[in-house]
Amino acid sequence: MKLIRLRLLAALCALALPLVSAVSLRAEALPVVGAAPAWHLTSLDGKPIGLAELKGKVVVVDFWATWCPPCVHEIPGYIALQKKYSERGLVIVGLSVDQKGAPVVEAFAKEKGVNYPLALATPEVVEAFGGIEGIPTTFLIDRDGKIRHKKVGSMETDDYEKLIVPLL
Repeated sequence: MKLIRLRLLAALCALALPLVSAVSLRAEALPVVGAAPAWHLTSLDGKPIGLAELKGKVVVVDFWATWCPPCVHEIPGYIALQKKYSERGLVIVGLSVDQKGAPVVEAFAKEKGVNYPLALATPEVVEAFGGIEGIPTTFLIDRDGKIRHKKVGSMETDDYEKLIVPLL
């Protein structure tokens, strides 16, 4: 049922993308009310990735899919942000909800030149983040492991960068 809702939302986002590409579909500043959830996965390149491995970094956790136009729209911006700010401690992590598995995501990443870690999201990790209402859903986590921002939908890179930079 959640997958059907995700696909329906992605389809609706694709129709609305030309109208809202400069604005997040829903962005909410979250007060620091607690720690980001503990999560652990293996990246597509076989390395462990999770909250413990990223301790002390500013982390963007992006739930996305290769078939989601708003998700794909944001990826060049994430590539640029990772390149620009990795030396200052930024790590972008893409957690794919693609059901066709790693080969599809790996081929997409190679084609697009993705320069940040990717992993397949598990139901447990999705639930650890409180579930996701649609994709893309992105969490910005500070160096202390606190969620500082959540967005559902796409946001232009320049606008998102303004949220990241103060945390670096």
